[in-house]
Amino acid sequence: MTDAWMDATAQAELVRSGEVSPGELVDAAIDRIERLNPELNAVITPLFESARAAAGGGAVDGPFGGVPFLLKDLLCHSAGDPMYEGMAFLRDQGHVEEHDTYLASRFRAAGFVSLGRTNVPELGTTVTTEPRSFPPARNPWQPGHSAGGSSGGSAAAVAAGMAVATLGTDTGGSIRQPASFCGVVGVLPTYGRVSRYGLIAFASSLDRIGPFAATVRDAATVLGVIAGNDVMDATSSSLPVPDYTETLDQGVKGMK
Repeated sequence: MTDAWMDATAQAELVRSGEVSPGELVDAAIDRIERLNPELNAVITPLFESARAAAGGGAVDGPFGGVPFLLKDLLCHSAGDPMYEGMAFLRDQGHVEEHDTYLASRFRAAGFVSLGRTNVPELGTTVTTEPRSFPPARNPWQPGHSAGGSSGGSAAAVAAGMAVATLGTDTGGSIRQPASFCGVVGVLPTYGRVSRYGLIAFASSLDRIGPFAATVRDAATVLGVIAGNDVMDATSSSLPVPDYTETLDQGVKGMK
C-alpha cells in the first residue's frame, strides 16, 4: 500500500505495476480527508461516490491512472459535478455543471480521479480563503493561521496529504502566497500556457492557472498535462508544450 506523502508520479507507478489499485488510492485519500477536513476546511464539495465509481473498475487509463486529485472551486467545470465559486447562491441552488472544460477533459484523459473541490473566497476576490458561505480554510501547520488565498483550500489540501496534487488560480498571488504559507510547490505558468476557459476572470490580463504539488516533479508533470492550446480560449498559446521534467536535474543546487 501507499502513504499520504508518496507523490502522484510514484502512486501512478504503483498502479501500473499492480501493487495497488485505483480504488485503494482513492479510499486512502478519502479516509484522510474525512479525518482532517473537519478542522482544516480545505475541501468544501466532496465527490467521494463518483470518485469511487470512477476508480472501482480497478483500471483507469492515462499516465496518472487512478491517482486522486482535487480542483479549486473556481475553475475546471466538469460535467455532472457541483460548482459554487465560493457562493451561497450557487450552493443553495444546487448548481451542477453541464459540460467538461478543456482542463477537465485533460485531467480525465490523464487518469486523475477527482475527489472534490477545494475552498475559495467568493469569486476568488481576496487574499485569504475565508468565504461567508463556508468555514475558513486553515493552515495544516498551524490551524489558527491562514492558509492564504484565494487558492488556500488547494494548498492546504496538499500540505495535509489529502491529495498529492491540486489546481489553483493566480491574479496577484493566489497560487504563490498559499504555496508559501502552506509549504508546498506552486507553479505560476507563463501567461497563455494554460487555458482559462471557464474561469471567472478577476483580471483577465493577469489571471493564470497552475498546479500545487508535494514535489517539484509532480508540479512539472501536472503542468505538462494541463498546458496546451484551447480553441475556446483566444489567449491560450499555440506553442508546443515542452517536457517540463527533462530539466529537473539542471536547477539550482544546494539551496532551500
